[in-house]
Amino acid sequence: MAFPSSKHYNYLPVSVLEETESSPRPRSDLEAPPKYSHVEEVDELDYAATRPAKRPESWKKAAALILIVGAVLYLAVSGFRNTFERIGSMRCSGHKLPNSFTLPSGDRIPSVALGVWLAEKGKVGEAVKLSKMDTDTSTALGHTGHNEAEVGEALRESGIPRKEVWITSKLWNAFHAPGDIEPVLDESLSKLGTDYVDLYLIHWPVAFKKDTDNEVDWNLTDNPYPTWQKLEELVEKGKIRNIGISNFNIRRIQNLTSNPLKVRPAVNQVELSYWNPQPELVKWSKENGLLLEAYSPLGSAERVKETLEVPEVKKIAKILGITPAQVYISWHVQRGTVVLPKSVTPSRIEENFRITRLPQPLFDELEKAATSHKPERSVDPSERWGVDIWN
Repeated sequence: MAFPSSKHYNYLPVSVLEETESSPRPRSDLEAPPKYSHVEEVDELDYAATRPAKRPESWKKAAALILIVGAVLYLAVSGFRNTFERIGSMRCSGHKLPNSFTLPSGDRIPSVALGVWLAEKGKVGEAVKLSKMDTDTSTALGHTGHNEAEVGEALRESGIPRKEVWITSKLWNAFHAPGDIEPVLDESLSKLGTDYVDLYLIHWPVAFKKDTDNEVDWNLTDNPYPTWQKLEELVEKGKIRNIGISNFNIRRIQNLTSNPLKVRPAVNQVELSYWNPQPELVKWSKENGLLLEAYSPLGSAERVKETLEVPEVKKIAKILGITPAQVYISWHVQRGTVVLPKSVTPSRIEENFRITRLPQPLFDELEKAATSHKPERSVDPSERWGVDIWN
């Protein structure tokens, strides 16, 4: 039987058993070793020529690189798309921020209120009317203070039913004595044109002696319980629906609540902003069921411009398609606090009431930025009054 030659298939030549006349092949390889010879001699060059040609390797490397780059681009695009879809879905889905918070009394206080304290005279009334036009629930008015008469007139002219308006007012330092509280409250009610306020706050944990130039009444400053008992009585009379405090730190809150209260504080209104976020107070208040209300949420009037230029906030605003002010107001509500942005400008009032839940990574980023710098208060009368308010 003939076998094809090695050259025919480009295989390497192999040795074959050769039988000659002078050297006949034994019958068995076991009897004597066979004699081998090469069919042909092939030098190194011939050997190289007869090997199967290797395909170039460069195309494999190029193909692998293309696959890797393609996979990376796909994952990156998918990741960005999923991120923005997730952000978009949170903006448009039912994950909305609350438009109110429930107090111990069962009353619901709006999560965003219109701050009118020290607002420019002559513009408060229109601001009150505009705030109602842009809210889904009650119009909430922060500390009415020096503007009570103008606020009352605006409410009468607006025709807004009283039950749809939330009014907060405060007890000033000079009227902490129990006998002085009801007369000054009645005066406020008369100016507002109502027979009750929804929330009445002790403005500062500092009492002044009546008819003095801010002379501190240390008895009522160190022990606000008599003042609180009178406020509880006014709740029972129906002149106040909820009572609370303002500018109280944890120690001063505990000093008050260590007494046998009939009505616990519903709200603590304090300065909360990017510059003074007070994370410890926020955490403690949540754990103890005390709602915080943020005044100066964009910082002091002198720092608002600087506040709106914070890089992290501008980035979040761009991602979500909202304004920096809306980022801050949304952040406050998402922290679980009522927020009191102050404005008499129609466009800004409308803007302030449109809040958006921040996706958790963006919320965490803003929280970290706000709590990573040294806190700075914009309101601190301690030195002027001679009282260390925060200790």
